[in-house]
Amino acid sequence: MSASTQPLQLDAALLYLTAFSAAFLTALWLSLVFWAYRDIRSRAQDRLLHILAAAIVLLLGPAGLVIYLILRPRRTLDEVYQNTLEEEALLTEIEESPTCPGCGARSQHDWQICPQCHTRLRKPCISCGSLMDLHWKICPYCAIPAPGMHTVNENSTPDLPAG
Repeated sequence: MSASTQPLQLDAALLYLTAFSAAFLTALWLSLVFWAYRDIRSRAQDRLLHILAAAIVLLLGPAGLVIYLILRPRRTLDEVYQNTLEEEALLTEIEESPTCPGCGARSQHDWQICPQCHTRLRKPCISCGSLMDLHWKICPYCAIPAPGMHTVNENSTPDLPAG
């Protein structure tokens, strides 16, 4: 090899290395823009924010990505939705739990008396033993009237006041 061909080969290798590096950095830059666009789509519904996030990364490069990572919403839309579902389930569970009318303590559906203040919560049916709310006039399980309640027979007519 002559001394004059060695610098040409070094120049060609340097040219290929520069071209490869430029192509790699361009692909990396575009992939960061694409990633930022997809990430903001999972975190916000506003189309202007989608375009703005991609434009910041496109114009500012890695610095734009750092700015985007600082300013982006912390949770994705799916995480927000799942959290909302969990909160609604907890609230429903709390609302469905019965409370004592006397002291407000939580009670169970099968309790007859509040263990805190001894307020009567339910009464057992005299026929089947199922627990009934205090204001029920008839047992919904066996159709027997509660004690002290009168029933009207289908064949009889109620007494009308004399007029």
